[in-house]
Amino acid sequence: MDRTQASGKIRVLIIDDSATVRQTLSSILSSDPEIEVMGSAADPYAAVRRIADEAPDVITLDVEMPRMDGITFLRKLMSQHPIPVVMCSSLVEAGSDTLMQALEAGAVDIIVKPRIDTRQALLEAQTLICDTVKAAARARPNRRATATAPSRTLNPEPKLSADVMMPAPHGQAMAKTTEKVICIGASTGGTEALRAVLESLPADGPGIVIVQHMPESFTAAFARRLDSLCEVAVREAKDGDSVLRGQVLIAPGNRHTLLQRSGARYFVTVKDGPLVSRHRPSVDVLFRSAAHCAGANAVGIIMTGMGDDGANGLLEMRNAGAFTIAQDEDSCVVFGMPKEAIQRGAAEKIVSLSAIAREIVWRGSRAHTA
Repeated sequence: MDRTQASGKIRVLIIDDSATVRQTLSSILSSDPEIEVMGSAADPYAAVRRIADEAPDVITLDVEMPRMDGITFLRKLMSQHPIPVVMCSSLVEAGSDTLMQALEAGAVDIIVKPRIDTRQALLEAQTLICDTVKAAARARPNRRATATAPSRTLNPEPKLSADVMMPAPHGQAMAKTTEKVICIGASTGGTEALRAVLESLPADGPGIVIVQHMPESFTAAFARRLDSLCEVAVREAKDGDSVLRGQVLIAPGNRHTLLQRSGARYFVTVKDGPLVSRHRPSVDVLFRSAAHCAGANAVGIIMTGMGDDGANGLLEMRNAGAFTIAQDEDSCVVFGMPKEAIQRGAAEKIVSLSAIAREIVWRGSRAHTA
């Protein structure tokens, strides 16, 4: 259910000990007509007093703050008064493991404190931050996986499609062979949902490529965390990496990842490029590349997330002969991306989160050719 107030606007509370960050985030968020910044707080104690007067729809929360750190506050909040929380962090690799703890503790998503060194960087930051907050407002925070500021409003760039990275596929790409490749796209709520899926896979599971909307540097920590929990090997994708059985490749944050094929070998390319479907990496880019080079040898899966990234790409995969799956509404934290794919006729099958691993094993088995 949408958590917005009667005014129709998403009310956001900003918690950060830096006055500059609070001002910058307030300006960025206030530039979106769907968002209202109800106030800010320099630490969790001040935030609690504000929340007692009026609960926000979404909280943006810094990690390192005086008197109480963000993770401790998050855990207390989730146990007492669950409100969608977006963690706001500096782009520091050393702290990315802490952000993984935040996601496991119940944070809906992560944003990076905006860099405003260029107009392009500011435009992209505005798009990503506002979209993340709007997604968080529609999230169900208890739904856990089981199995310097601009002085004027900036208008975000037009929403680009996967055409900016590669042309649309035409016809069926390739007949079925004995090897399958699994392509998965997820966004809000996806980190814990993907953990649940990957933990259920056997060590010899099919090769998998995943786009999870996440800032750069954090995808490496996400992959490390999954690798420590799963029988399959999980790593952040690097340009030229082969797609192998028993291995999962996570698209690096802030770069597009495409599936390629050379003979019987699948591999990935990692590329720079503009935001596609308002994201980088984009699920649409991965799915289109799979439609191009894998066709019926691919399985496409779209999971929990806000917006429509991946919906067109999943349809292109289905039209190219791939088997396509969407996560059902009941098991999604945000039923945005799967809903869009289903409405466009892109999903051949709709399943719960707990059934996705089973589908991957079956559809990706060497014996499965039907």
